[in-house]
This record gives sequence, structure tokens and C-alpha cells, in this order.
Amino acid sequence: MNSAGHSEATARRGLELTPFRGLRYDPDRVGSLAAVTSPPYDVVVRPDGVHHLHSADPHNIVRLILPQATTPTARNDQAADTLRRWLDEGVLTADPEPGLYVYEQRDGDGMIQRGLIGALRVSEPSEGVVLPHEDVMPHVVADRAALMRATSANLEPLLLTYHGDGSAAEVVEHAAERPPLLDTTTEDGFSHRLWSVTDPDEVACVQRDLAHHQALIADGHHRWATYRRLRAEHPSPSPWDYGLVLLVDTARYPLRVRAIHRLLHGLPVADALSALDGLFRVRRLDVPLPQALGALADAVREGNAFLLAGDGTFHLVDRPDPALLARTVPAEHPAAWRSLDATVLHATLLDHVWRIPEDSPAHIAYIHDTAATVAKAERDGGTAVLLHPVREEVVRDLARQGVTMPRKSTSFGPKPASGLVLRALDL
Repeated sequence: MNSAGHSEATARRGLELTPFRGLRYDPDRVGSLAAVTSPPYDVVVRPDGVHHLHSADPHNIVRLILPQATTPTARNDQAADTLRRWLDEGVLTADPEPGLYVYEQRDGDGMIQRGLIGALRVSEPSEGVVLPHEDVMPHVVADRAALMRATSANLEPLLLTYHGDGSAAEVVEHAAERPPLLDTTTEDGFSHRLWSVTDPDEVACVQRDLAHHQALIADGHHRWATYRRLRAEHPSPSPWDYGLVLLVDTARYPLRVRAIHRLLHGLPVADALSALDGLFRVRRLDVPLPQALGALADAVREGNAFLLAGDGTFHLVDRPDPALLARTVPAEHPAAWRSLDATVLHATLLDHVWRIPEDSPAHIAYIHDTAATVAKAERDGGTAVLLHPVREEVVRDLARQGVTMPRKSTSFGPKPASGLVLRALDL
């Protein structure tokens, strides 16, 4: 088959979402459903967030997604033992029949998001079915893979988006008219509801519609890379051919796009700024965080800009030296990639100016919450680097070109809460 024919066949194949028997908490065995949920593993701010979730309920899902022990092997064994114990005790129980799950999130401002949770056939980027837009860190993929091997489970869904507004969306809306399987509100003010779709006709309707679509990874690049690694380790067909996802139709429910910030350990703000002398324009902003972020938003309209914090004030860093960018930013990528703030941050600032390894947890942390990033930098004597979010259309356009952005470039949301439905691979 020629390349054009292969592309057409791949496009026809599209997304394959299959029902599964979800593992869910028995509400009679836990304090509350809200108390056993958690943000996704990479959003929990350690160590405070882990400790808070541990104390929320003895069965909080954080004990599975972020087990606490002295070695990686001990952590994974602990998670596997905990999962087996909760299954034996009936804390977690499997739904009686396979289904897809409609998941709804609402906030206090009227935002509503609905999507489908199911087991998605794992595919390679070359197939053009699931589009990644960020690079991944190998040590994180290895960590997640070891945890999934030990537990033989997908413990939390990653977030994918597609643009459809077809019959799958109608099934979602119809399901949301029925009484939900669960309804809870978490401490962040979000309400969460879940329905099952088990009717064969409705499932088939969803599958026929999705077969014509491709999806963008909105959140969960490392888990998708983990799914791909584990599928390669197991002869097909096997349960590892599929991975747990939440699929949101952004034609109905557009996602929010936020930035992911950097916390540079061991680099005081004064040292970070002195290294920028003559390379960037630097302006001190003695204003509150919201106004500083407003100044950052204004600056990025004219070019690359960053906000540094950690010494009790903010420093707006913009107007990089064009000669510096020419020397440090790889020229073989498209112009849209070369002009990304995350590209300049990693290729120019981290690699060339500050010489900080981007994949070393001892040197850098990636934090979603802006205020938390600033607070931790001030407390630890490091430097917070705050970024402005990338527009969704830029992300999607680069993904369709097969161009990946620097790791941790975007944060799509709202993200699904972990702990509402799990997938065991041996069911």
C-alpha cells in the first residue's frame, strides 16, 4: 500500500473506545467520595499535597497513584498490596457489566465539561490517531510503567480532546439526563457526576462516530507513552492494547489552557537575573501577583516574556537578544515552535544561560498552580519562572504537523479527578 493509501486507512480507523468494568469506591466503605479523590498524580504539589490527601481519608487514591516508601520498588509493591487489600475488603468494587462512562465536571462559575471515559486502543504517533504535542521525560515514563506493571491497573484516566459534535455527543447528553452513579463535590468547588453507558446500541453509536476522528492529548503525555511502552511488552491481543482515557468533544465543551510553571531549585533570583544581563530586558514589578501576570500577558504579545519570582517581588523578563536566540534555538523546527516561550525557556535560558538540566527533579520542578510556585520559591530560596499559556490552536496545529512542544508546555483543564473510576486489566 502506498503512503497515501496507508494514511487513508489510518484515518478511517480512527479512535477505538471500548467498554470496561470500572472499579469504583463503595460509598458505604469510605468517609465520602470527595475525600478519596485526588488531582492527577503530576498536579499534586509534593510534599504538602500528598500529606493533605493522605489525611483526608485512609482510602484516598493518592495511596495508589503516589505511594510513599523509601525506594521505587517498595512504593510500587505498596501500591499493589494496597489495591489488592481494598479489592478484598470491598472498598473498591467492579461494576457488574462493561460500559463506557459519561463524566461531568462543573465549577461555581457555571463552567460545565462532559466527556466519555473508556479504554482506548493504544496507537503510535505515526498512525495519526492520537496526537501528542509535548515531549516526555524518560524517567517519569519508567516510573509510571513500573507502577502500572505492579498494580496491573490504569489508576487514573488521561485527558484527550477531539472535535466532533456528532452522535457520540448526543449519547453523552442523553446519559446526563438519567440519575448518576455518583455525585460529589470536591474541596476545590468542582462537582463531579458519573453515568454508565451499557446499552449496546448506544455503545455502538459512540464507536461508529469516534472511528472517524483523531484526538489530541490534552493532559497525560507520560501516561500515554507508558501505555505504548506496556503494550509493546505484551503480545497482542491483550488488555495492555488499551488504556484508560477521558475523551472530551471540544466542539461542545472547549477546554481551558493554562501554563505550567518552573521552580528552579538552588538558583536564587539574584543569580538568575545577573546571568541575564545584556541578554534580556529585565524590569522589576512591585505589584501583586494578578497585576504581574497582567504585565506578562501584555509583554508576550510582542515576543517572548517570562516572570521571575522568589525574592518577594516580580521581575518581567522580555526582549531577548536576537543573536542569542539564533545561537541557541534549533533552526530545523517550524517558526511557530521556535517562537514558543517554552522553547526559548528550555533551549536558551535553561540549557544555555542557567545551565539547568530540565529532566532532573533535584534542579527543577514543574508546578501548575501559579501562587504555589511563587510561594515555594520564596520559601526555598529558588527561582519561580512563570509562563503565559499557549493558545489551543497553536498546540493543535503543531501536533498535526507532528511537531512536539517542549515538555510540560501546557496545562489543559479542567482535569479529571482521580479516584472516581479505575480500570483493572485482569477483569
